[in-house]
Amino acid sequence: QVQLVESGGGLVQPGGSLRLSCAASGSMFSRYNMGWYRQAPGQQRELVASITNAGIPVYTDSVAGRFTISRDNAKNMVYLQMNSLKPEDTAVYYCSVLQLGAPNYWGQGTQITVSS
Repeated sequence: QVQLVESGGGLVQPGGSLRLSCAASGSMFSRYNMGWYRQAPGQQRELVASITNAGIPVYTDSVAGRFTISRDNAKNMVYLQMNSLKPEDTAVYYCSVLQLGAPNYWGQGTQITVSS
């Protein structure tokens, strides 16, 4: 069992930036591929960024060039730096452990609202 705790959400104006953090429990973190998902009201949860256990990132097209995923294995942390935020980025953001490409374990999520 892995416990995940997201933080860093809030209200930001369009064009602004936020950095999300996800703290993971356990001693196996460095072996996990990790992902950041988001779910907007009335929408399905979608994967926006992932990072392999070797630190290789992948982004969905809608956030490529604006978001950066990173990890610190020594701290059991994964981050999502979000720049040039748009109203359509408004959602609850979750981190997850990816196993065989599928999400396993969810945190409580953190709300991002992009609005002027």
